[in-house]
Formats: sequence, C-alpha cells, structure tokens
Amino acid sequence: MSAVLSQLQAAPKDQVILYQPFLPAGNKRETLPFALTLYRLGNLEGERYVDGGEGIPFVATWNVSNLPADLSRCQMQFEGNPDLTYDMVLVNFEFVGFLVDLLIHYKRSQKVDFPQDFYRRLLNIADDKDKKPTSTVPPA
Repeated sequence: MSAVLSQLQAAPKDQVILYQPFLPAGNKRETLPFALTLYRLGNLEGERYVDGGEGIPFVATWNVSNLPADLSRCQMQFEGNPDLTYDMVLVNFEFVGFLVDLLIHYKRSQKVDFPQDFYRRLLNIADDKDKKPTSTVPPA
C-alpha cells in the first residue's frame, strides 16, 4: 500500500476547493489534494503501531461521496479477523482530515497509520476534556 501512497496524484482543483475551508492553511492544505485522491479509492491497508510494538495490520474501507458535509461510513478490520471489525460514521470533511494527517505521518515515518484522534473516534474513547463532570450529592 505504501507504493500506492507514494504515487498518489493530486485531485482536481474543483474537488479541492470544496474541502479547503475545513482545513487550516499550511501543510494540511498542501496535502489535501492527495488525501482527496486517497479518499476516492475507498480503501486503505496499513498497520497500527501501539507503544512501539509490532504493527497490527488493518484494512479500512469507506463509502465515497462528493460533498464535504455528507456522511461517510468507515469500517476497519484488524488482522483479517471479523471479530476485530469496527465501524463509525462521520462527516466527510472530518474523515478527509484524518487522511490528510495519515499522509503527513506517512511522509515522515513511511508507516501507513491513522492518527490517534481517529482511533479515539473509532473506538468511542473520550478524552478527559470531552468528559462531562459528574456531580455527587452528599447523603441526606
């Protein structure tokens, strides 16, 4: 799969313009045309690296749509095991943003892996900042 990533062509400008308002200027916007081409492929193979351990192979698939505000359903299967299959639905521009981060990481490390925030969403893990405080009522 890394050969595919290194040979991605830039998406047409009319597609890129639709997604630009959703990304900050700079490195992410420069990578956006290539992330959109990857998005149009609808699948990706890579490896998840946890705490410096061995890579866990995954296959990610998603539905492709034309508009940034449409919803994408993404499915990931680890180690070819149906019991290790996870699904999530998110807005296209968010998913494309994760692909931008993946490509930036790939350029630095030559590893095909999604960013940590993607896995938090996929596994429905909330950060401490996202957790709502719980109130405790003293006994009467």
